This record gives sequence, C-alpha cells and structure tokens, in this order.
Amino acid sequence: MNILFIVHRIPYPPNKGDKIRSFNELKYLSRKHEIHLVCLADDSEDLKYVDHLKRYCKTVNVVPINPKLAKLKSILYLFSRKPLSVPYFYSKKLQKTIDHLLSSIIFDCIFCFSSPMAEYIFRSNFQQPATQIMDFVDIDSDKWNQYISYSSFPLSWVYKLEGKRLEKYERKISERFQFCAVVSQKEAEIFRRFAHNGNILVVPNGVDSQFFHPAMFKEQRARSKEHRAIIFTGAMDYFPNIDGVLYFQKEILPLIKKEVPDVKFYIVGSNPTQKIRMMREEENIEVTGYVEDVRPYISKASVSVTPLRIGKGIQNKILEAMAMGVPVVSTSYAIAGLEVENGKEIFIEDQPQRFANQVVRLIKDKDLRKDISIQARQLVEKKYNWEVNLTRIEKVL
Repeated sequence: MNILFIVHRIPYPPNKGDKIRSFNELKYLSRKHEIHLVCLADDSEDLKYVDHLKRYCKTVNVVPINPKLAKLKSILYLFSRKPLSVPYFYSKKLQKTIDHLLSSIIFDCIFCFSSPMAEYIFRSNFQQPATQIMDFVDIDSDKWNQYISYSSFPLSWVYKLEGKRLEKYERKISERFQFCAVVSQKEAEIFRRFAHNGNILVVPNGVDSQFFHPAMFKEQRARSKEHRAIIFTGAMDYFPNIDGVLYFQKEILPLIKKEVPDVKFYIVGSNPTQKIRMMREEENIEVTGYVEDVRPYISKASVSVTPLRIGKGIQNKILEAMAMGVPVVSTSYAIAGLEVENGKEIFIEDQPQRFANQVVRLIKDKDLRKDISIQARQLVEKKYNWEVNLTRIEKVL
C-alpha cells in the first residue's frame, strides 16, 4: 500500500513521548507498505536525522518551523474560532507538499498523527478514496481542560477556551476520518462522549524491551555506588512534567530525605525550564538536560518516580523503567492509561506521605525491588509490545 504519513514533529530521534510513538508506527508500517513522510521540525537539531528516516520511507519531506514565530501566530488566532494548536502546526509550505503528493500519487491510506495535522486534509482540494486514519496520541481537549485547575487567570481562561475549541475540532475529525486511534481505554471513553465516529482503535504504546533491558547495564549497575538514587525522565519543557517534578521537590522529596538523607534525585530530560534548572542549586538534585541515552541513568536508580498530576495517556517513562528492571512509584494520574496492579508491578500513591513511604521502602528493601521489577518486566513483555499492539493498525489497513 501507499501511505501518506503526516506528523506534527519529525519522528526521529525517538526521545520524547509523541516521537517514540510516531517513529515506532512508521518503522512498523514500513515493513509492508511504501511510506511517504511529510512532517514539521520545530528543533533544527532534528534535521540531521532526515537520512536516517529514508531507511523507512519512499520519500521524506521535512519543513522546519520556528517555535517562537509559531507561538506568535497562535496568539493571533486567540479571537478566532480555531484551536491555537492548529495555526502553531500549520505551514503553507507543508500544505503545498501534501497537495503535490496527493495530486501525483494514489494513496491507499492517509495517516495523520496528532489532531492539528487534520488541517492539511481539511484544506486540501484533492479528493482520494484513501482510508483516513487519525492517531490522536492524546485527546488534547481533555488535557487542556486539566491544565485549568493548575493555572490562574488569564492562562486558565485561555486553557478553557482551547479545551472547548479542541473538542469541537476533534469532533469534526471524527466525522471526517474513518478510524480514530487513541492510546488507552480511558482515552477512548473520553473521546466517545463527544465523537461521532464509532471506529475507535485503542492502540497502546509499547517499549522496545530488547533495547530497554536490565542486562544491558548490569555491570554498571553492580559497580554503581548510588543505590539510593531516584530518577524522573521526560521532556522538561512539557507542562505536566514540569508540574510533577516541582510538586515532587516541594511535597515529597523532603519526606524521603528524612528517612534517606543521602538520597539523590536525577531529573533527566531535554529543555529544562528555568524553574527546573534552578533545582541544581540543591545538593541532592541533578538536572541533566538532554542526554543521548537515558538507559545509563535509569540503570543506576533504585526507584523511578512519576508524580504527575495531569494526564490520562500512557507514560513511556514508566514502561521504560519497568523494562529496565527499575521499580516505579507513580500517581494514579500517570498510570490511568496502563493496565497495572498496585503493589504487584508498580506502587500507586497520590498522597505525598504515602508516596514518600513507598519510595523509602523500595530504596531500603532490595528483595522488594527485585520482586516488583520481575513482575513489571513480565507485564511489559506481554502487554506493552510494539509488535503486538501495532497489529491493530495493520488489521485496519
């Protein structure tokens, strides 16, 4: 099949949630189909990976955008009826590229990744009989509605407005696209409240369990003296991650330090904001910024923490830690999209003292860490395998 694959960010390197998912979908589909990739790049550093993507694609078309200009363009749409994320990710140059491809190639499938990319299909003058699939990744309207509770005016007003607009836009997408993919049953339930399309595909995220494997850094882990290390991984310019880390620093970490004074907290992720960077001033906190490979950091941690207060999707950071044999303590918000059992594969706590207690317990109890890690690894191999989960898209094709 010929597939037009439209993505809001260049799907390589797979170093953040949306890019991990889009790259694995692209790689999987390329085995049996010819992929014509069109995407944006909001980080100039990512342009050097274009040749890498050519391994999987018949054609690769990447259009750079300037994030600052894109934000300004979004602000100008504040008093329109469009969601602000649509103009942010809209490029006339990319539209011309898509229109050219649609006029010159007969596609069997048009695969859009992230709701703002539907705009290119809505604005296209070319009609094709291709099956149209939208992978929402997140139900963005729900995410923006969650932001309201953690913001003050005028941002709370902007978030409320964006949530309403996105819900209408997502409904419009559901009317146009034959299939709509989401990452979890929770997301599917939210989508069904307002969507008109009954063809909802639940396609959970996965993890490369061979790449993220405990044995990969076994010797380093044995040599490491930092058995009292805690880690958080994730893009540190993403609001839910920023909020979660600041909450952990203020409400939970001091409680842990009372029991484990020499504990070290690693914050591993790209583009840390000023508030996150300032945390380096604390002796027991290390903020790494972007790293080429998160595995060495995960491997020397006793516990991976996911103290998020926003979100219902599947957190790749949790799956990666589980695959690496590092036990996870998480809030219920962060695991809403995962099928896990509290106390078996993971510990789930929303109250700061109870969250801290479980972290301390894992740091001090080597046997407990081992038991939880084995169960978690087995769960990942069984339920969160890209090879298995992406067959749901292949069946539709």
